[in-house]
Amino acid sequence: MNALVKADKRTSLRQAAAATAVEAKQYLTFMLGGEMFSIGILCIKEIIWYANLTEVPMMPACIRGVINLRGAVVPVMDLSNRFGKHSTPVTKSTCIVIIEVETQTEGEHQNMGVVVDSVQAVLEIPTSEIEPAPNFGTKIRPDFIEGIAKVNGKFVILLNVNRVLSTEEIGQMSQMAALADSGAA
Repeated sequence: MNALVKADKRTSLRQAAAATAVEAKQYLTFMLGGEMFSIGILCIKEIIWYANLTEVPMMPACIRGVINLRGAVVPVMDLSNRFGKHSTPVTKSTCIVIIEVETQTEGEHQNMGVVVDSVQAVLEIPTSEIEPAPNFGTKIRPDFIEGIAKVNGKFVILLNVNRVLSTEEIGQMSQMAALADSGAA
């Protein structure tokens, strides 16, 4: 009888640990225009210093250019511009966060860089601490926000990477920019 009780305790401890692991997710936090944002750590490939950016003509304003990342061409987005604000000024702490995003083709992914003012930390945020995005009061599109969490007395905006970095939407923006340029010529 004692052996059965001990096994049940171990099983329930494992189940509790698994439930706790599911309830918290890790996020990379970063600063952008004086506000703290975060992205789920599972889609982040790496973080590099801002350097060697090549501008590409006829791209939407939110695309700063491309970088060569170990032989691969990676587009770099100005996240601040994507949110409808002024471009991020480059400082000593400016970084490019390389993120893996879903493409229009099912099962395929593309790397994309985003310019941020500075990287802060990786935080583990319990899902119980995450609130849905408000319908008003935010300075960015509500569909870009996965949720809002309060960490150490400050609000952290959790970004929906696949909406913010939608390759389909950025492609449409590029086509519109090309049409505008051809109409002006």
